[in-house]
Amino acid sequence: MGMEQTWRWYGPSDPVTLADIRQAGATGIVTALHEIPIGEVWTVKALEERKQLIEWDESSTPRKPRGLTWSIIESIPVHEDIKQGKPTRDKWIANYKESIRNVGQVGIPVITYNWMPVVDWTRTNLELELEDGARALAFDMPEFAAFDLYMLHREGAEDSYPDEIKAMAKARFESMSSEQRYVLQKNIIAGLPGGQEGYSLDDFRSRLDNYRHIDSEKYRENLAYFLRKIIPVAVESGVKMAIHPDDPPKPLFGLPRVVSTESDLNFIVNVVDTIYNGLCFCTGSLGVRPDNDLPGMVERLGNKINFAHLRSTQRDQNDSFHEASHLRGDVDMFNVITAILKEQKKRHAANRRDEVIPMRADHGHTILDDLKKKTNPGYSAIGLLRGMAELRGLELGIEKSGLIYR
Repeated sequence: MGMEQTWRWYGPSDPVTLADIRQAGATGIVTALHEIPIGEVWTVKALEERKQLIEWDESSTPRKPRGLTWSIIESIPVHEDIKQGKPTRDKWIANYKESIRNVGQVGIPVITYNWMPVVDWTRTNLELELEDGARALAFDMPEFAAFDLYMLHREGAEDSYPDEIKAMAKARFESMSSEQRYVLQKNIIAGLPGGQEGYSLDDFRSRLDNYRHIDSEKYRENLAYFLRKIIPVAVESGVKMAIHPDDPPKPLFGLPRVVSTESDLNFIVNVVDTIYNGLCFCTGSLGVRPDNDLPGMVERLGNKINFAHLRSTQRDQNDSFHEASHLRGDVDMFNVITAILKEQKKRHAANRRDEVIPMRADHGHTILDDLKKKTNPGYSAIGLLRGMAELRGLELGIEKSGLIYR
C-alpha cells in the first residue's frame, strides 16, 4: 500500500486552489489556521469551518465532497514562553492542550510542530536561478554571515564563523546594493508563507536576547517538559504529534538547535515512549547534514514517523545548500522511500490503524508558467506537481519491484 499523498495549502488566500490540488492527484490537505495568534486556543468552531471548506464544495447544489481530507495540521506554533521555559509557560501549554483536544474532536489525526527558536525555516535566497532557468530556495552561509555580522551586528557573532567565512561575508556585504541588503534581511527575518511573525532588526535582537542564558541542554529540558505535559492529552485525543527537524539543522544566531540529528530524534521520542510522540521526517532538512543516514534513520525510527516531508537538498561549499529537484541532490530518495514502504508493511502486520504514512512533496522549484506568477516560495503548483509526480512514480516502481518484501 502506498503512502497517503498530501499537499501543503496556505488557506483561502493561497494562489494554489483546492481544485488545483485535487487535479494534482493529492487526497490529503496539510494546512493550519494561520489567522489565530500564536498561543491562542484553536476552537472547535474554527477547526470545523476550515474542515468543511476543505472537504466540501459548497458552490454546487447540492453540495458535493471535494475528494480531499484535512489530514495534517502544519503547524500549531509553540509559544516562545514555552520554548524559553518562562514562568508563564504553563498558561500557554494549557491552551495548547485544549487545541489538541479540539483537533481530536473534529477528527484530524496529526499535528506537526517545530521547536526552532525565534525563526522558522531559514533561507537567504528565495529565487536562486538554476542552470535550467528554474528558481529554487537556497541558504548561502557567507550571505547569512554577512547579515549577522554587518546588518544585525549581533553580539558574539564574530565567534560564530571561521575566518574564511568572515572574509567572504565581508566581501559579499560590501558588494551588495541597498536593495540587495533589504531583500536579504526580508528573506531571513520578515516571515515566510504561512508564518505569523516578521521582525524589525531591533525586535529581532531583543528576541535573540531572550535566549542569552539558554544553552542546548536547557533548551532540550524545556522541550521534554512540554512533551510530558501535552503527549498524555494527545493520547487521550487520538492525535499524533510530529516534530519537524531544525531547518537548516545547525545553530543559527548562536541559538540552541536540538532537533537536528538522529541522537536528537532518539531523545525526543523517548521522553514519552508512544506513537503519539512522533516525528515529521523531513528528508530535506535532515539531509543537509552529511552525518545523517536517512534510510537508516527511517529503519531505526520508522515506528515513530507520523508524517514525511520528501524533498532533496544539494550541499554546496561553505555549509551552503539549495533545494534540488526531488530525485536529485544529496538525499537517497530511492532508499528512503523503500524504507518507508517497509515500515508500512510492518505496521500492516502489526494491525496498526495508522499503517499508511502521509507524505507530501516539499519545496518544489518554480518552473514554467509559474515563473510569471506570484507564488509562495517553494510552493508553486507546477513545481510541486512535478515533485509529486516524480515521487509517486518512484514509489510505484519500488512497489512493483517487490523490494519491500525482501
